[in-house]
Amino acid sequence: MPPPHGKPSLLPRTLLWQTFAMLTMLLLLAFGAWSQIVRHFEQAPRARDLAQTVTSVVNLTRTALINADADRRLELLIDLTAMEGIRVYPAEAGDRIESLPDTRAMNLLIREVRQQLGARTRFASSWEGLEGFWVSFRLDPSDSDEYWVMLPAERIQRPRPLEWLGWGVATMGFAVVGAYIIVFRISGPLRRMAHAARLIGRGKHPPKLSEDEPGEIAEVATAFNQMAGDLAQLENDRAVILAGVSHDLRTPLARLRLGVEMSGAPDDDIAAMVSDIEEMDRVIGQFVDYGRSDEAQPEAIELKPLIEDVVSGDRLRGHTIETNVHPAAAVLARMLPLRRALRNLIDNAERYGHDDQIIRITTEPVENGWKISVRDEGPGIPVDQIERLKRPFVRLDEARGNTQGAGLGLAIVDRFARGHDGRFDMANHPGGGLIASITLPTAAPQKS
Repeated sequence: MPPPHGKPSLLPRTLLWQTFAMLTMLLLLAFGAWSQIVRHFEQAPRARDLAQTVTSVVNLTRTALINADADRRLELLIDLTAMEGIRVYPAEAGDRIESLPDTRAMNLLIREVRQQLGARTRFASSWEGLEGFWVSFRLDPSDSDEYWVMLPAERIQRPRPLEWLGWGVATMGFAVVGAYIIVFRISGPLRRMAHAARLIGRGKHPPKLSEDEPGEIAEVATAFNQMAGDLAQLENDRAVILAGVSHDLRTPLARLRLGVEMSGAPDDDIAAMVSDIEEMDRVIGQFVDYGRSDEAQPEAIELKPLIEDVVSGDRLRGHTIETNVHPAAAVLARMLPLRRALRNLIDNAERYGHDDQIIRITTEPVENGWKISVRDEGPGIPVDQIERLKRPFVRLDEARGNTQGAGLGLAIVDRFARGHDGRFDMANHPGGGLIASITLPTAAPQKS
């Protein structure tokens, strides 16, 4: 279980979604700008075309009315209305009219029509409640009588705007899908590389990354694979070196201990020298444990029998250890590293607490895992030094008053927890002492 992330954000944090959102925004801005540019430069030619249509209709209507017999003009107006949708009415002073909308396109149309029909031409969007495009005209420029002619609105409005909008939306949809595919091809290898890097950080060997990618990504994948191979080789070399050092040092230590015990020196001196030899052996063991690479597969481990087995020897040596382990507690881990981590925490509690203390080991369920806590009754540690103590070869002698060990015990526990998708935490107990806890993923559904 990796540590929690920072504050939640409404904005996407991944490269995929950030780049996709940016490309989508740029496409929308480009589409909007393109629409405005086309609309701006299309308005003047369209206004001239519409003005020509309006002028032709008005001139033809005027000519038909002038040339028609007076007794047949009403029949002519009825035919115009029925066949062409054009209505002609005489204008009166009390006519109720509404002005056309004040837009750039409409103003261009009005200007073009007036240039051809005269400055006295009037326009309206409604006459006596009838909606349409209304234009006034006179049979003769010198006449005082004025007429209104109405053109159907569809002859003036842009034809099929929804169809154009649909094509624009479809084009944007294809562009957005293409942008997503492009970004996905970039972010996919990066996600795989990030996963491999996390595996390396937990001491595992990730599978080789595919190098069948675009040039730049393939080059990065090749370099990453080479780095992973070099690290694996370095890990193997370190394991061989540590195994050799352990063997070469522990053999003379065993002979030295045997010689000391057979030297005939006073018992106090023998006990002191044997204690030093045992401490040297423990330091060597810590070096080997820290450098050991365990390739075994994680398995389901029940915590109650394991913890009881680990602390049984300590109880025989006189240490007071209380355990409160949930009977259903089971974690997914490697057996030997888990025993080693628990052993280090218990040794740490025994070493830095007082002689008659009670060491308490408890388990509690957490989200998707179990938390194993070991509490001593020692002096605790400064809060600002907690993370520092997880590093190799770091000891806080001022707080704990003991210089034994190599300073690798807590580093081994932290490395074990991270290698098992878990977490290692330390905190001072309000009642005194230190609580060291390991959180590991659960191996089975938790029982109530």
